[in-house]
Amino acid sequence: MKQIIRPAQGAAPVGPYNHAVRVGSLLFCSGQIPLDPASGQLVAGDIRAQTERVLENIKLILDDQKLGFGQVVKCTVFMTDLSAFAAMNEVYGRYFQGDYPARSTVQVAALPRGAAVEIEVIATYE
Repeated sequence: MKQIIRPAQGAAPVGPYNHAVRVGSLLFCSGQIPLDPASGQLVAGDIRAQTERVLENIKLILDDQKLGFGQVVKCTVFMTDLSAFAAMNEVYGRYFQGDYPARSTVQVAALPRGAAVEIEVIATYE
């Protein structure tokens, strides 16, 4: 059974998709960009500030489902400039605190709204 997840605190999606979809014991989260949930605008700042906002947006979805970063089993990170990888990774590491999921990181030509980073995750309810 498929369940659509739309956390009340999250920024509105910028297209025809949902924040997340639950299927069985898995939660598939759409890629999150650094949108401020209150204003719906892209946050200002460098890759650290943008990564922080992205992970806080993911946290909103996980919190809504009573999950934490420890239940994340896979992440995909999209960046427009891999030379900023170390700075992104520094912020990313604080959220997982050693309980790291599998991860792929790829450089892309562009992201929605001019974001520098987008992260999608898959989490488990088990």
